[in-house]
Amino acid sequence: MNLSDEDLKCALTNLEKILVEVDADYAIMDERNISENPFPEIKTKYVTEEKAPEEAKKNDLPITKVAHIMIRKKNPTIDSILEIRVAVVGNVDAGKSTLLGVLTKGVLDDGRGKARLNLFRHKHEVESGRTSSVGMEILGFNSKSIPITHPSNGGRKLTWEDICSQASKVVSFVDLAGHEKYLKTTVFGMTGCAPDFVLLMVGANAGIIGMTKEHLGLALSLGIPVLVVITKIDMCPPNILESTIKQLVKILKSPGCRKIPMFIKTNEDVVVTAANFVSERLCPIFQISNVTGEGLSLVRNFLNILPSQAKYDSSLPFEYQITDTFSVPFVGTVVSGVVISGVAHIGDNLLLGPDSLGHFIPTAIKGIQRKRVNVPAASAGQGVTLALKRIRRSQIRKGMVMLSHDKDAPMPKACRQFEAEVLVLYHSTTIGQKYQAMVHCGSVRQTARIVNLDQTVLRTGDRATVTFEFIKCPEWLKVGARIIFREGRTKGIGKVTKLLTEPIKTT
Repeated sequence: MNLSDEDLKCALTNLEKILVEVDADYAIMDERNISENPFPEIKTKYVTEEKAPEEAKKNDLPITKVAHIMIRKKNPTIDSILEIRVAVVGNVDAGKSTLLGVLTKGVLDDGRGKARLNLFRHKHEVESGRTSSVGMEILGFNSKSIPITHPSNGGRKLTWEDICSQASKVVSFVDLAGHEKYLKTTVFGMTGCAPDFVLLMVGANAGIIGMTKEHLGLALSLGIPVLVVITKIDMCPPNILESTIKQLVKILKSPGCRKIPMFIKTNEDVVVTAANFVSERLCPIFQISNVTGEGLSLVRNFLNILPSQAKYDSSLPFEYQITDTFSVPFVGTVVSGVVISGVAHIGDNLLLGPDSLGHFIPTAIKGIQRKRVNVPAASAGQGVTLALKRIRRSQIRKGMVMLSHDKDAPMPKACRQFEAEVLVLYHSTTIGQKYQAMVHCGSVRQTARIVNLDQTVLRTGDRATVTFEFIKCPEWLKVGARIIFREGRTKGIGKVTKLLTEPIKTT
């Protein structure tokens, strides 16, 4: 609203009084001067912040202010905390783990890999400096939109429980591998962890090389909105940086992407872009340095304002996709994953499956944790870990699901064969019957062969209806689920159209 200084102060005082009643806080995200102009036809003169006060004095017009305010509830309970999941992808050595280390720990990098050490899970990752597994890290924002980072005086590091006890919003980062030989892990992370956004990292000095296009293609095929971060701008010559930006804009505007690049330079750009990030076609671009800290505040503010785009329904029957399994001392078998629909409470009886024969076995929940904090229930859209009764870890594999079940209802059925409409993105030869590829669908990752197709052969760019058959064991799929099939690199994408309970007999 166009308010004078006194009016804005008065409005904020009133807002503060109201927020005390509802146990909430506010933070000013962006504030700027605008000259009030009674003549709309010449209004364009007074829109920029720098010109507004000068023009206003010259033309004797009052200066008014516009402010964007973020209102958040103080210390919500862990099960009602806001959460968005962001998958971080890009070519090897683009600086993915370093950026996450700098954002979550609040300490700048030394240019020698200091910031990324906290994120690595294996000894060989520390030695090589390359991520090979799906890493998880969180960044919390309190009710006043201030990021919660570790103390700078070298005190005790904050645990996830400490961060969640202070946070009103949590950004969960899924750190994925950039090297080509770990592509199957990266695809599994992007399909199984159900990210709301993809953060694509591009090294300013290297440009768009290696797996960058592959990862961008995966995000586009899964329909996930993309943010681009150009790193290492402190060590990159201006002409190389300009060439990288030109190459990036060309790819984003190409017919395959059809994105609208938006360069984020100021806090005003952050607020306008993040608040209006409703279109998948919008693609914000940040330029940062993890060593000097340039541009990092813009990325933090953007993640703070960014609303979740995913739509999950808690009223549907419970469905939970398993992405990892653990055996915890004194607890037993624990699974981690994402709740796709419905709500589950401690003590609920569920079905776990399918096993190698396609059967589901009964189990019960004896504990639920969200961000390593005990909670009484898990609802749709949340990433949680569940402790299970009467189940050994050897009985579970990634890709299994947990479903709610009524006593009188028939048991859920797993399928060995399914029909899908596919588009072949790239294949150097032809694809025909008996062709085998690795199929990814949600947390399912298994080799499948083509048993039937509506054309004799498929080539690059062809669309067709294809029947796949899983090689090893049946899986739980849903009609409408997106699939990716690959042999080495991604070969094609598709959507499940039909589940076949009666397998097609092939000679």
